[in-house]
This record gives sequence, structure tokens and C-alpha cells, in this order.
Amino acid sequence: MINKFSGTGVALITPFDANGSVDYTALTKLVEFVSEGGVNFLVALGTTAETPTLTSEEKSKVLECVKVANTANLPIMVGIGGNNTQEVVDKIKHTDFNGVDSLLSVTPYYNKPSQQGMYEHYKVVADASPVPVMLYNVPGRTGVNMTADTTLRLAQHKNIFGTKEASGNLSQMGYILRDKPTDFMVLSGDDGLAVPLASIGGAGLISVAANAYPKEISEMVRLALAQKYTEAAKIHLKMMELIDALFIEGNPVGIKDVLTNMGMIANTLRLPLVSSSPALTDKIKKLMAAL
Repeated sequence: MINKFSGTGVALITPFDANGSVDYTALTKLVEFVSEGGVNFLVALGTTAETPTLTSEEKSKVLECVKVANTANLPIMVGIGGNNTQEVVDKIKHTDFNGVDSLLSVTPYYNKPSQQGMYEHYKVVADASPVPVMLYNVPGRTGVNMTADTTLRLAQHKNIFGTKEASGNLSQMGYILRDKPTDFMVLSGDDGLAVPLASIGGAGLISVAANAYPKEISEMVRLALAQKYTEAAKIHLKMMELIDALFIEGNPVGIKDVLTNMGMIANTLRLPLVSSSPALTDKIKKLMAAL
């Protein structure tokens, strides 16, 4: 699994048309675009995909669209998570895993479980999953941080192969990397931390920016994993301000603005998210022009 999911994965957005319906034609073109750009794997139905606002039927259709569009046969990771453990298990049971290589599951949000609660939750999820599971720690979205100790306990489970760390805490990631089993992988969940994490043993990145800049982000990660940090840093520093701008008004607001400027999608989101403000749109256009 480390070879299959190292490097750059792209957290695919869900394009909507002007009426708010899922735009499967645009999604197909996006998958083709990022595949040609050199990403190593695809992540469908993550938080970047606005999954809280998708119906069960839409989620199934989005996943099927990604599978069909994946003519490059890249590994596919699918996001299935939640704060009701039994409901997550039920979602897993009703998902078609043909053509899917792994499951990405976020820590339970809102109800703020203890570390033991998170551990028990993931044990149940991993036991139910027909494919290997990657943990996903993103305190900024969930309101709770899964500690290095809990991650390392879960790393012993035979069906848990890694973690997407979006805590922003390099020290925490360092403890995981120091004490993890050899075959357990740590991916960055933050575009801006991919190079620093690679320098201490990280295996790659699940990227938002790669929706629009697959070649640049993939090359940056490739260089970092090859320990060519000076070259990787050049791309990191060049892209840094735009990457920061993507998250000013929440994700995927910024990246949808970028893709709209590129003519790839309509700048449509589902409430409670709204499209970028005029000030952010102007800022993003200037930063794109500078690149």
C-alpha cells in the first residue's frame, strides 16, 4: 500500500453546474486533467468534494464517474467517515468497492470523542472495511485532535495502513514517524506542509491545489521524496501564497475559484458554502497571473 499511495493524491472537488446539479462531464474532464498532470492517486468523496451536501445517490454516481474517467488506472481512495460509527459501517456495506483500493475515514466530528472513543471507532470501521483504511486527522474541521499515541495504537491494526495528517502539528507527525511500524505511512493533508513532512519521513501529500496544478504539485512532492529539498522548496515557495489563498474562505471555495478562472468548472457551491468574495477572486486572479 505504501508504494500505491505514496507521492501525490488529489482530493477531487465535486463540480456543480449553474443550477447546482453535479456536473459529471466536468468531473470526468477534471479526472483526466489531473491524471495527465502526473498525480499518483485519486481521492474521491473527501471533504474537498463537499460530501456533507451530497445525497447518497450522488455519492454513488460521483464515485462511479471517477472510476470510469480513471483511464490511467490510478489507485482510488474513497472517503467514508462520520460521527455515527454504525452509520459509517452501513455506508461501507452499501458502497461498491470494485475499482477502489482504499478507504479514507475522518475522525468523528462534532460530538468530540475521547482518544479511547476514536480508537474504538476506527477499530470497528477497519474491521468492516473490505479495503485497507487510511486515518484522517483534521482538527480544524472536526474540533478534535487524534494524538500520536492513538494513531500509533491504531497503526497496529492489520487493516489500517496509514494516516492523512492535517493537524498542522509537525511535532505530532514526528512522533508518529519515529515510532510507527515500518509499513505504516504518513501523508500530509496540508499542501503547505508536504515538503517539511517529507524531510522527516512523510510519504507524500493528499492535495487540494493539485486539482488545478497537478504538474507543479506532483513535481514538488517527487523532488521532496527524492530528498532534493532545495529544488522542491523552489516550487513550494513559488506556490505558497496561492495555496494559502485557497483556504482563506474555506475549502473548496478557493480551488473552485481557480478552476473557474481556468475555464474548467462553474463557480458553484452548495450552501452553507458560497463562492468566493470579490476580494478573494481578485486576489486569486493576481496570484494565478504571477505564476
